[in-house]
Amino acid sequence: MTCVYTSNDIYTFVLRAYDIIATNKDYLTNLDAAIGDADHGINMERGFKLAVERIKNIDPNTADVGTILLTVANAMLETVGGAAGPLYGMFFMNMSTVSSGKKSIDLNSLVVMLEQGLKGIQDIGGGTQPGEKTMVDTLYPFVIELKSQLDKSSDCKKVLEDALKSAEKGMMETINMVAKKGRASYLGERSIGHQDPGATSMYLILKVLVDIMNSKTQ
Repeated sequence: MTCVYTSNDIYTFVLRAYDIIATNKDYLTNLDAAIGDADHGINMERGFKLAVERIKNIDPNTADVGTILLTVANAMLETVGGAAGPLYGMFFMNMSTVSSGKKSIDLNSLVVMLEQGLKGIQDIGGGTQPGEKTMVDTLYPFVIELKSQLDKSSDCKKVLEDALKSAEKGMMETINMVAKKGRASYLGERSIGHQDPGATSMYLILKVLVDIMNSKTQ
């Protein structure tokens, strides 16, 4: 089965990403209160709210995927405070560059987009690697598992679900990590025992992406 995300799907992704972030705003902020500035959920909700307002001026039937994602990137850069703004801004910016002019993307194209998005996050973060208690701990295993499964299976639902399980595992593993980046790094060993808010928001966003494809293939 060929799995394809259309411009309409990516448009829906932005709307649903806002919904899931808004629903989990307090949860994300509480996670951040333990090791950061206690504003991650508030900031992410603000960023996606602006993205949703702006994409309402875009016709998903004629727009390309890159244009929609670029709108999200700019909203994040303009409104999301702290480190999350530049990180998520570059994540969506890099994905928009790869998908510019495309009205649809298959899973192979999605891998390339996410790889570039990951690179953007790592570059902005000063070379962030897995194991440093950041959103990379969620995104990196998702990308690696997705890429690996595409070589083994044609069942796109299973491929995406396996990748999401790897992302969830990575997110949960941040609980026992010592933070090496951002505000949380100032806590040193005291950051152990707390789930990273950036890793959590990234998981929620990836979950929406997977859920959209699952609803298409039922």
